[in-house]
Amino acid sequence: MAASQGEAFTERQQEVLDAVLKLMVAEGDGFSVAAVARAASCSKETLYKWFGDRDGLLTATVRWQASKVRMPKLPQDRLTRQSLEAALTGFAASWLTVITGDLSIALNRAAVSHAGSGKSRLGEIVLTNGPFAMKRRIEPLLETGRAAGLLDFEDVTDAFRSFFGLVVADTQIRLLLGEDSHPDQAEINMISAQAVTKFLRLYGRG
Repeated sequence: MAASQGEAFTERQQEVLDAVLKLMVAEGDGFSVAAVARAASCSKETLYKWFGDRDGLLTATVRWQASKVRMPKLPQDRLTRQSLEAALTGFAASWLTVITGDLSIALNRAAVSHAGSGKSRLGEIVLTNGPFAMKRRIEPLLETGRAAGLLDFEDVTDAFRSFFGLVVADTQIRLLLGEDSHPDQAEINMISAQAVTKFLRLYGRG
């Protein structure tokens, strides 16, 4: 159960969670625990021991996918506008790379399909461990930028929402609705750099 509460999954658990993601690409979230056990070559008992019930398995899967977004390393010395811009751009590019991949698209499509239906908690799980988790992870960087006099905002939540809108824009929704053209790494890097430039025009100081 401990692994399902965070992102410190063992290599074997990661293999299981990747198997869940592949099942979701193939058939949405209608899979059974037995199907996961077969796909991952492990017993149902092991799955229940590691993740608890099916919701626990889904929560761990979403957290594992979200953990693939790399957090930028803050410089050891004083934060500069250049290092802040590089950190934000790196985070944006990693985030876009993850959410535009087939695994994330399948996960989000499944979540949207059940949202508000009462049949599954997947929508709530994705919202809590996806966008809300990204907010918690990037807030310290935004706050550090404000403390260094590089950013100017009253509410960090508003700043994050602006950042989210500029980075994600309509890219994710187009893919969720079936657009086949996934952005390649060069396009993701360009989108990320442009989004951070616009964000710094809105909130940058100096």
